[in-house]
Amino acid sequence: TFMSEPDTYRLRLLQIVAASPDISQRRLASELGVSLGKAHYLLRALLEKGLIKAEGFRRHGNKLAYLYLVTPSGVAEKIRLTRTYLARKEKEYESIRKEIEQLRQEVAT
Repeated sequence: TFMSEPDTYRLRLLQIVAASPDISQRRLASELGVSLGKAHYLLRALLEKGLIKAEGFRRHGNKLAYLYLVTPSGVAEKIRLTRTYLARKEKEYESIRKEIEQLRQEVAT
């Protein structure tokens, strides 16, 4: 149940777009902690896979912006990735919990 770096970005991007469909690529890059170019690359990959779709709309005069919508297959992918991420985090939590218990026992003796 290891989640690769691309899967982690894919999940985070799907979460962000679902919450803020009108997000700019600049703000998306900021929230992902990546360059604008990398955000564009990641967004294009999701568009090409059909996980999101982009619809143009006008923002502030003539400036065109996009509305990013998560498709039904994107919703399914988001659920799959969330399950994988959750399983990994639960395993990490259990490991840390055991380590804390061992440390407590060491300190108590």
